[in-house]
Amino acid sequence: MSDIFISYARSTERQAEVIAEALGALGYGVWRDDELPAHRDYSEVIEERLRAAKAVMVLWSADAVRSHWVCAEADVARIAGTLIQVRLDEALLPLPFNRIQCADLAGWSGEPNVPGWRMVVASLAELVGAASAPVSSANLPAPSVPMPIAARRSTIAPSAQTPISSPDEILPLPAKPSIAVLPFADLSNDPDQEYFADGMMDEIVTGLSRIRSIFVIASSSTMTFKGRPVSVRDAAHQLSVRYLLEGSVRKAGDRVRIAVNLVEGHTGTQIWAGRFEGTLDDVFALQDNVALSVAGVIEPALGAAESRRLANRRTDNMSSYDLYLRAAPLRASLRAPQVKQALDLLEQAIALDPGFGAALAQAAGCHSQIASNGWSDDVEGHRRRGLELAERAIAADDDDAGVLAQIANALTELEPDLSRPGALTARALELNPGCAMAWFIAGVVALARGDRGRAIECFENAGSLDPVSPLRERTRIHIAIARSMQERWEEALQIFHETTYRNARIHAFLVMVHGHLGQIREGREALACYEALSQVPIENFPRTICHRDDDIDRMLAGFAVIQRTPATRLPRG
Repeated sequence: MSDIFISYARSTERQAEVIAEALGALGYGVWRDDELPAHRDYSEVIEERLRAAKAVMVLWSADAVRSHWVCAEADVARIAGTLIQVRLDEALLPLPFNRIQCADLAGWSGEPNVPGWRMVVASLAELVGAASAPVSSANLPAPSVPMPIAARRSTIAPSAQTPISSPDEILPLPAKPSIAVLPFADLSNDPDQEYFADGMMDEIVTGLSRIRSIFVIASSSTMTFKGRPVSVRDAAHQLSVRYLLEGSVRKAGDRVRIAVNLVEGHTGTQIWAGRFEGTLDDVFALQDNVALSVAGVIEPALGAAESRRLANRRTDNMSSYDLYLRAAPLRASLRAPQVKQALDLLEQAIALDPGFGAALAQAAGCHSQIASNGWSDDVEGHRRRGLELAERAIAADDDDAGVLAQIANALTELEPDLSRPGALTARALELNPGCAMAWFIAGVVALARGDRGRAIECFENAGSLDPVSPLRERTRIHIAIARSMQERWEEALQIFHETTYRNARIHAFLVMVHGHLGQIREGREALACYEALSQVPIENFPRTICHRDDDIDRMLAGFAVIQRTPATRLPRG
């Protein structure tokens, strides 16, 4: 059986021949339906060859889009994971193929070093393997088609800062999530507005550069792609980044629409997309707003994508950063077994890199959770260890907004004085006002201080900056907690009912709210959930998180109603 099955419309037979000849020169076995035997049902042969092929190359054209045969063959390949798409003209691809990366070979006559052909060869190397015969200089003139990416990387100096002098110089990926912002497309066809598209890209690069957990390619490098028909996959390979942010600007009158799309460079998979609209009355304010919003969303979106990627990778040789990423979702669960597992991973990460500020801060947070929930017989030991790690994290990374926010969060439960957590969140927001987590922790600190109005403002800012990750629901729940501390019981309960995220702390606040509303049955259900998640008696719980006597008294009063009243609903009044 042949390695490659080519599907195409009859009107593009000549282009199919050119591609088949080039693939044959590389040593691949190619099959097209001009090789049908005379003694068999042609539909059976086509299906047999289609399903046996290691790669199915679909040559899209206006006629191919209208062909039921081509679309059916493409769908078989898509489901089997063998699909390679090539575009021969400007035809729009049908669903769902318009969401899959497509190489552009319009007008191609066999040149080996054009981006579209390089993309095809790289895909074949992954699906089929390296070419089985050397490239013939008679058929494909120098320079030859580059070897697969994985083979090239081993010969390159491991420096992500080395300038890229040609598309062949593919550098190794940085250890942390890496991203490049490609030049924004100006869809207005107005040359006078080109400055706005370029400025928008620059502002977003600047905003992302504030996030220390992300490696961001300078705009001077990505600007070299402006006006060039390069695919997402080729751009990611040439820049040696895992993620790309594309964008477009469309102007209509005095209004402008900005669309952004975050994709995984190797597969072209969309991770997040957003759209922003505004007026050109204040161009720079609009750029600032979009840049801030995009930066706020991308950090958690990349974190989630990296966690999924690592979760699917089986290896015993994990770096410190990989261990840290694996621990993050476990700690966020706020469940005793998962938090302890996260702490074990973080301790391994710290052993590999004792100055890793983010891992130190996360580990301090694990100890604070264990201590505040009584998940250990040595609560005081965990408190001391948490404080030690927090001090080390500050010394290691006092200019990373995310790290400072995590430290502040841990310290709100590890020490009674809130002045340091307040100063740390203020510093974090000064460093990166687009950090959703910094706004969220600033709200937690304000809530502990009793400043409920400021807390709600911070939570709302965090939610608007990060509307797609689980942090969004946590902001809503903490607004409900703030409302309950304002004794706005019905409003708080309504918000609680609109959310599903629950941990011991949230169940404790639900006990209080139900108590003040006289809802005994619901309060006892929440109490049972709390006791299943925390070893701290509920009457001691307020002292682990509240720093004001009136807040402690308010919680204890609600608890008392649930604990002391017979199992009947009290009259409201």
